[in-house]
Amino acid sequence: MNEKEMAVKTEKRILILCVDRDGDLEKKAEIKTPILGRSANLEAAVALALRDPEEPDANAMFEAVRLYDRLQNERQPEEIFEIATISGTELGGVSADRKLVAELSNIIQSFNASEVILVTDGYSDEAVLPLVESRVPVSSIRRIVVKHSESIEETAALFSRYLKLIWETPRYARLALGIPGLLFFLYGVLSVIPGAVNYYLIAIVLILGVVLLIKGFGVDRAAGNLYKWAREYSPPPLPMQIANYTVIAGILCTAVGIFLGVTNAVNNITSVPEDLAGWFSKLPEAAGFFIKGFTDLVVVGIIIALFGRSIRFYFERDARLLRNAALVVSVAWFRWILDATANILIKPGVGLNNPEFANLVYTIVVGILIAIASVLLVIVIHRSAADFFQKPESKTEELEENLPQTSIKNRLFRILFEL
Repeated sequence: MNEKEMAVKTEKRILILCVDRDGDLEKKAEIKTPILGRSANLEAAVALALRDPEEPDANAMFEAVRLYDRLQNERQPEEIFEIATISGTELGGVSADRKLVAELSNIIQSFNASEVILVTDGYSDEAVLPLVESRVPVSSIRRIVVKHSESIEETAALFSRYLKLIWETPRYARLALGIPGLLFFLYGVLSVIPGAVNYYLIAIVLILGVVLLIKGFGVDRAAGNLYKWAREYSPPPLPMQIANYTVIAGILCTAVGIFLGVTNAVNNITSVPEDLAGWFSKLPEAAGFFIKGFTDLVVVGIIIALFGRSIRFYFERDARLLRNAALVVSVAWFRWILDATANILIKPGVGLNNPEFANLVYTIVVGILIAIASVLLVIVIHRSAADFFQKPESKTEELEENLPQTSIKNRLFRILFEL
């Protein structure tokens, strides 16, 4: 290995990084960041100090320049120093951190630093330490604290400065001014009402409790997200809306039907048993009256939901339209099966001598025939209107590979699969 390669391998590229997390440099001095180089940083610090002599970020930048000059005088042959300044935004939080990370990445591309000396003006800027350390090792931190006199005049000036900061910054004003202002306003309102001022302490507890609940459970963020969703909401296509509304209507009909079934059972059970055996003897009768009460609305609700889906399938040219239509017919006839079952539960009896039992057998047989006829009708309609429906090509091809083409039974299965 020659001397040049050894020098490249052992050189230390040290970046003196000044961080302005609250974005005062761009806001007050109107200087875009990142800033790289001694002269550019010195000019930016002077411009910021001229705009606001009390700005601590300017002192941090001057300290970074001073530290750069001192290290340049003391540097070893393998050391290379550079100075840079990055800034966030006045909003703070995630947006400021993302801007700092982006500017730090640009600096690293220009000056491939092997370590960083971090210069900040306070604890808030040191919050970016993990962001810097995740990209470049931090070898030292220099925190600049502006010294203030302990005299009463300068203490009052410092207090007025922070009071102005609270007054003009919305992020601080909401908590420091908004809540006390609401409490004062409430006291004034209760003072006007005779005798109401005695409830002021209770009102304070309620207001503070509501504020803590809202912030603690993130109700304000949830409300903001809900407002954003409602503003940006785009309704689905009309067939999908019809299907959704009919499903909701079907659910409501089913719920009301169950309520009517319970009401019908309660109203028709005249004698209330006193023991468990008596309750078991009354259970079939109660079930029969319950079925009598809820059958009509539940069947109507299911048919409404299926009808809405049929409209959607028609517009989409989906072959499941035919299966849905057959299902509507089967559900409609199932109402008579349920009614015959309820009659047997109310008036039990076995054998063909019991007219209710014969009626149940008749409705079941007719229901089976209707189901078979519906399936055959669906197959005929599907084959005659095959051009209208869109075929699921991938599923059809997969089915054709697995089923022989010569079997009539398998052809029937293939048609039903497409439905």
